[in-house]
Amino acid sequence: MAKENGKPEVIVYVVSDAAGDTGELVVRAAIAQFHPIHADIRRAPFVTEDSALERIVEQAKLSQAIVLYTLVIPHLRDTMRKLAGESGIAAIDLLGPFVETLEQRTGRKSRQEPGLNHVLDADYFRKVEAVEFAVKYDDARDTSGVTKADIVLVGVSRTSKTPLSMYLAHQKFKVANVPLVPELKPPEELFKLPKRKVIGLTIDTSYLNVIRKERLKALGLPNTAAYATTHRIEQELKYAEEVMSQLGCFVIDVSHRAVEETASLIMEYVRGQ
Repeated sequence: MAKENGKPEVIVYVVSDAAGDTGELVVRAAIAQFHPIHADIRRAPFVTEDSALERIVEQAKLSQAIVLYTLVIPHLRDTMRKLAGESGIAAIDLLGPFVETLEQRTGRKSRQEPGLNHVLDADYFRKVEAVEFAVKYDDARDTSGVTKADIVLVGVSRTSKTPLSMYLAHQKFKVANVPLVPELKPPEELFKLPKRKVIGLTIDTSYLNVIRKERLKALGLPNTAAYATTHRIEQELKYAEEVMSQLGCFVIDVSHRAVEETASLIMEYVRGQ
Protein backbone atom coordinates (compact mmCIF):
# COMPACT_ATOMS: atom_id res chain seq x y z
CA MET A 1 0.00 0.00 0.00
CA ALA A 2 1.42 3.37 -1.03
CA LYS A 3 1.55 6.35 1.26
CA GLU A 4 0.77 10.01 0.61
CA ASN A 5 1.83 12.67 3.10
CA GLY A 6 2.35 9.85 5.60
CA LYS A 7 -1.23 8.62 5.22
CA PRO A 8 -2.08 5.19 3.78
CA GLU A 9 -3.39 5.34 0.25
CA VAL A 10 -5.61 2.92 -1.64
CA ILE A 11 -5.88 3.09 -5.41
CA VAL A 12 -9.27 2.14 -6.80
CA TYR A 13 -10.19 1.90 -10.48
CA VAL A 14 -13.90 2.48 -11.08
CA VAL A 15 -14.72 0.84 -14.40
CA SER A 16 -18.04 1.36 -16.16
CA ASP A 17 -19.69 1.13 -19.55
CA ALA A 18 -21.54 4.32 -18.50
CA ALA A 19 -20.33 7.36 -16.55
CA GLY A 20 -19.19 5.50 -13.42
CA ASP A 21 -21.05 7.73 -10.93
CA THR A 22 -22.56 4.77 -9.07
CA GLY A 23 -19.22 3.04 -8.59
CA GLU A 24 -17.48 6.17 -7.35
CA LEU A 25 -20.24 6.90 -4.83
CA VAL A 26 -19.90 3.37 -3.43
CA VAL A 27 -16.12 3.70 -3.16
CA ARG A 28 -16.37 7.04 -1.37
CA ALA A 29 -18.99 5.69 1.03
CA ALA A 30 -16.76 2.72 1.86
CA ILE A 31 -13.55 4.75 2.22
CA ALA A 32 -15.30 7.13 4.62
CA GLN A 33 -15.39 4.25 7.09
CA PHE A 34 -11.57 4.18 7.17
CA HIS A 35 -10.74 7.86 7.80
CA PRO A 36 -8.00 9.14 7.48
CA ILE A 37 -7.11 6.71 4.68
CA HIS A 38 -6.90 8.52 1.37
CA ALA A 39 -8.27 6.85 -1.76
CA ASP A 40 -6.97 7.65 -5.20
CA ILE A 41 -10.10 7.00 -7.28
CA ARG A 42 -9.39 6.58 -10.99
CA ARG A 43 -12.47 6.48 -13.19
CA ALA A 44 -12.54 4.54 -16.45
CA PRO A 45 -15.94 5.49 -17.91
CA PHE A 46 -17.70 4.46 -21.12
CA VAL A 47 -15.67 1.30 -21.61
CA THR A 48 -16.99 -0.62 -24.62
CA GLU A 49 -14.09 -2.84 -25.73
CA ASP A 50 -12.17 -5.76 -24.26
CA SER A 51 -8.87 -4.06 -25.13
CA ALA A 52 -9.74 -1.18 -22.78
CA LEU A 53 -10.39 -3.65 -19.96
CA GLU A 54 -7.04 -5.30 -20.63
CA ARG A 55 -5.21 -1.99 -20.26
CA ILE A 56 -7.06 -1.15 -17.05
CA VAL A 57 -6.33 -4.53 -15.49
CA GLU A 58 -2.65 -4.22 -16.44
CA GLN A 59 -2.45 -0.77 -14.82
CA ALA A 60 -4.30 -2.00 -11.74
CA LYS A 61 -1.88 -4.91 -11.34
CA LEU A 62 1.16 -2.62 -11.62
CA SER A 63 -0.21 -0.22 -9.00
CA GLN A 64 -1.63 -2.96 -6.72
CA ALA A 65 -5.03 -1.33 -7.09
CA ILE A 66 -8.54 -2.55 -6.39
CA VAL A 67 -10.97 -2.59 -9.30
CA LEU A 68 -14.68 -1.95 -8.79
CA TYR A 69 -16.76 -2.35 -11.91
CA THR A 70 -20.34 -1.52 -12.85
CA LEU A 71 -20.54 -3.16 -16.26
CA VAL A 72 -24.04 -3.75 -17.58
CA ILE A 73 -23.07 -5.43 -20.86
CA PRO A 74 -22.65 -9.16 -20.08
CA HIS A 75 -19.65 -9.90 -22.32
CA LEU A 76 -17.71 -7.00 -20.78
CA ARG A 77 -18.56 -8.26 -17.32
CA ASP A 78 -17.38 -11.76 -18.24
CA THR A 79 -14.17 -10.39 -19.75
CA MET A 80 -13.41 -8.35 -16.64
CA ARG A 81 -14.06 -11.36 -14.40
CA LYS A 82 -11.71 -13.47 -16.52
CA LEU A 83 -8.95 -10.86 -16.73
CA ALA A 84 -9.08 -10.18 -13.00
CA GLY A 85 -8.81 -13.87 -12.23
CA GLU A 86 -5.84 -14.33 -14.53
CA SER A 87 -4.05 -11.25 -13.16
CA GLY A 88 -4.74 -11.98 -9.51
CA ILE A 89 -6.07 -8.47 -8.82
CA ALA A 90 -8.87 -7.67 -6.39
CA ALA A 91 -11.95 -6.94 -8.52
CA ILE A 92 -15.50 -6.37 -7.32
CA ASP A 93 -18.55 -6.73 -9.56
CA LEU A 94 -21.02 -4.23 -8.13
CA LEU A 95 -24.00 -4.78 -10.46
CA GLY A 96 -23.61 -8.21 -12.03
CA PRO A 97 -24.76 -10.50 -9.19
CA PHE A 98 -27.81 -8.36 -8.42
CA VAL A 99 -28.82 -8.04 -12.09
CA GLU A 100 -28.50 -11.81 -12.51
CA THR A 101 -30.56 -12.42 -9.37
CA LEU A 102 -33.28 -10.06 -10.63
CA GLU A 103 -33.35 -11.92 -13.95
CA GLN A 104 -33.82 -15.22 -12.13
CA ARG A 105 -36.49 -13.83 -9.80
CA THR A 106 -38.51 -12.01 -12.46
CA GLY A 107 -37.96 -14.39 -15.35
CA ARG A 108 -37.03 -11.44 -17.52
CA LYS A 109 -33.77 -10.47 -19.20
CA SER A 110 -32.25 -7.12 -18.30
CA ARG A 111 -32.19 -4.42 -20.98
CA GLN A 112 -28.37 -4.42 -20.96
CA GLU A 113 -28.24 -0.71 -21.75
CA PRO A 114 -25.56 1.29 -19.90
CA GLY A 115 -26.50 4.61 -18.32
CA LEU A 116 -30.24 4.07 -17.91
CA ASN A 117 -30.09 5.69 -14.47
CA HIS A 118 -29.11 8.91 -16.28
CA VAL A 119 -32.08 9.07 -18.61
CA LEU A 120 -32.67 12.73 -19.47
CA ASP A 121 -35.95 13.22 -17.63
CA ALA A 122 -37.17 16.11 -15.52
CA ASP A 123 -35.58 14.60 -12.40
CA TYR A 124 -32.19 14.48 -14.11
CA PHE A 125 -32.39 18.12 -15.19
CA ARG A 126 -33.32 19.18 -11.65
CA LYS A 127 -30.17 17.51 -10.40
CA VAL A 128 -28.01 19.20 -13.05
CA GLU A 129 -29.56 22.57 -12.20
CA ALA A 130 -28.88 22.02 -8.50
CA VAL A 131 -25.22 21.12 -9.16
CA GLU A 132 -24.74 24.22 -11.32
CA PHE A 133 -26.37 26.29 -8.56
CA ALA A 134 -23.98 24.89 -5.92
CA VAL A 135 -20.96 25.73 -8.07
CA LYS A 136 -22.17 29.26 -8.85
CA TYR A 137 -23.00 30.17 -5.26
CA ASP A 138 -20.12 28.42 -3.51
CA ASP A 139 -18.40 30.44 -0.75
CA ALA A 140 -20.80 33.39 -1.23
CA ARG A 141 -19.06 34.46 -4.44
CA ASP A 142 -22.48 35.78 -5.46
CA THR A 143 -24.57 36.61 -2.39
CA SER A 144 -27.80 36.69 -4.40
CA GLY A 145 -27.78 32.89 -4.21
CA VAL A 146 -28.63 33.09 -0.52
CA THR A 147 -32.20 34.17 -1.29
CA LYS A 148 -32.65 31.64 -4.12
CA ALA A 149 -31.37 28.56 -2.26
CA ASP A 150 -33.36 25.74 -0.70
CA ILE A 151 -30.62 25.40 1.92
CA VAL A 152 -27.90 27.82 3.05
CA LEU A 153 -24.89 26.38 4.88
CA VAL A 154 -22.83 28.62 7.16
CA GLY A 155 -19.61 27.82 8.97
CA VAL A 156 -15.91 28.52 9.27
CA SER A 157 -13.39 27.28 6.73
CA ARG A 158 -12.95 23.46 6.43
CA THR A 159 -16.32 22.46 7.88
CA SER A 160 -17.22 20.64 4.63
CA LYS A 161 -19.49 23.36 3.25
CA THR A 162 -18.54 22.78 -0.39
CA PRO A 163 -18.60 18.94 -0.33
CA LEU A 164 -21.96 19.08 1.46
CA SER A 165 -23.32 21.54 -1.11
CA MET A 166 -22.36 19.20 -3.94
CA TYR A 167 -23.69 16.09 -2.18
CA LEU A 168 -27.03 17.78 -1.45
CA ALA A 169 -27.15 19.06 -5.03
CA HIS A 170 -27.11 15.46 -6.21
CA GLN A 171 -30.21 15.04 -4.03
CA LYS A 172 -31.74 17.94 -6.01
CA PHE A 173 -31.41 20.62 -3.31
CA LYS A 174 -30.21 24.05 -4.40
CA VAL A 175 -27.54 24.92 -1.84
CA ALA A 176 -25.57 28.11 -1.25
CA ASN A 177 -22.86 28.32 1.37
CA VAL A 178 -21.46 31.27 3.29
CA PRO A 179 -18.06 31.27 5.04
CA LEU A 180 -18.02 32.87 8.47
CA VAL A 181 -14.86 34.92 8.98
CA PRO A 182 -14.50 37.48 11.81
CA GLU A 183 -13.08 40.08 9.43
CA LEU A 184 -15.94 39.75 6.92
CA LYS A 185 -19.51 40.76 7.58
CA PRO A 186 -22.01 38.09 6.42
CA PRO A 187 -24.38 39.18 3.63
CA GLU A 188 -27.45 41.05 4.85
CA GLU A 189 -29.66 38.64 2.89
CA LEU A 190 -28.67 35.87 5.29
CA PHE A 191 -30.42 37.51 8.25
CA LYS A 192 -33.68 37.94 6.33
CA LEU A 193 -34.10 34.23 5.57
CA PRO A 194 -36.49 31.92 7.43
CA LYS A 195 -34.29 30.19 10.00
CA ARG A 196 -35.46 26.76 8.76
CA LYS A 197 -33.48 27.34 5.53
CA VAL A 198 -30.15 27.96 7.28
CA ILE A 199 -27.89 25.21 8.62
CA GLY A 200 -24.93 26.07 10.83
CA LEU A 201 -21.85 23.84 10.77
CA THR A 202 -19.56 23.75 13.77
CA ILE A 203 -16.56 21.58 14.63
CA ASP A 204 -14.26 20.64 17.51
CA THR A 205 -11.24 22.96 17.87
CA SER A 206 -8.59 20.24 18.01
CA TYR A 207 -10.13 18.34 15.09
CA LEU A 208 -10.24 21.47 12.94
CA ASN A 209 -6.64 22.19 13.91
CA VAL A 210 -5.58 18.83 12.45
CA ILE A 211 -7.63 19.34 9.28
CA ARG A 212 -6.22 22.82 8.65
CA LYS A 213 -2.64 21.68 9.20
CA GLU A 214 -3.18 18.92 6.65
CA ARG A 215 -4.61 21.48 4.23
CA LEU A 216 -1.58 23.74 4.64
CA LYS A 217 0.72 20.76 4.10
CA ALA A 218 -1.12 19.86 0.89
CA LEU A 219 -0.60 23.43 -0.32
CA GLY A 220 3.10 23.28 0.51
CA LEU A 221 2.76 25.86 3.28
CA PRO A 222 4.12 25.70 6.85
CA ASN A 223 1.60 24.38 9.37
CA THR A 224 2.55 27.22 11.71
CA ALA A 225 0.50 29.70 9.67
CA ALA A 226 -2.11 31.63 11.67
CA TYR A 227 -4.89 29.83 9.75
CA ALA A 228 -4.17 26.63 11.70
CA THR A 229 -3.33 27.97 15.15
CA THR A 230 -5.56 27.06 18.08
CA HIS A 231 -6.00 30.75 18.98
CA ARG A 232 -7.23 31.66 15.49
CA ILE A 233 -9.55 28.65 15.30
CA GLU A 234 -11.09 29.44 18.69
CA GLN A 235 -11.59 33.05 17.59
CA GLU A 236 -13.35 31.97 14.38
CA LEU A 237 -15.55 29.38 16.12
CA LYS A 238 -16.59 31.90 18.77
CA TYR A 239 -17.55 34.38 16.06
CA ALA A 240 -19.42 31.68 14.09
CA GLU A 241 -21.32 30.67 17.22
CA GLU A 242 -22.43 34.28 17.73
CA VAL A 243 -23.64 34.56 14.12
CA MET A 244 -25.50 31.25 14.27
CA SER A 245 -27.12 32.27 17.54
CA GLN A 246 -28.26 35.52 15.91
CA LEU A 247 -29.66 33.54 12.96
CA GLY A 248 -31.39 31.07 15.28
CA CYS A 249 -30.47 28.30 12.86
CA PHE A 250 -30.16 24.54 13.28
CA VAL A 251 -26.51 23.67 14.08
CA ILE A 252 -24.68 20.41 13.35
CA ASP A 253 -21.30 19.41 14.76
CA VAL A 254 -19.40 17.90 11.80
CA SER A 255 -16.46 16.64 13.88
CA HIS A 256 -15.56 13.09 12.78
CA ARG A 257 -18.69 12.88 10.61
CA ALA A 258 -18.59 11.72 7.01
CA VAL A 259 -20.16 14.10 4.48
CA GLU A 260 -22.88 11.53 3.81
CA GLU A 261 -23.82 11.39 7.51
CA THR A 262 -24.02 15.17 7.87
CA ALA A 263 -26.02 15.44 4.64
CA SER A 264 -28.46 12.85 5.95
CA LEU A 265 -29.01 14.91 9.12
CA ILE A 266 -29.56 18.05 7.05
CA MET A 267 -32.09 16.38 4.75
CA GLU A 268 -33.92 14.88 7.71
CA TYR A 269 -34.17 18.32 9.33
CA VAL A 270 -35.24 20.12 6.13
CA ARG A 271 -37.87 17.55 5.21
CA GLY A 272 -39.26 17.68 8.75
CA GLN A 273 -39.94 21.43 8.58
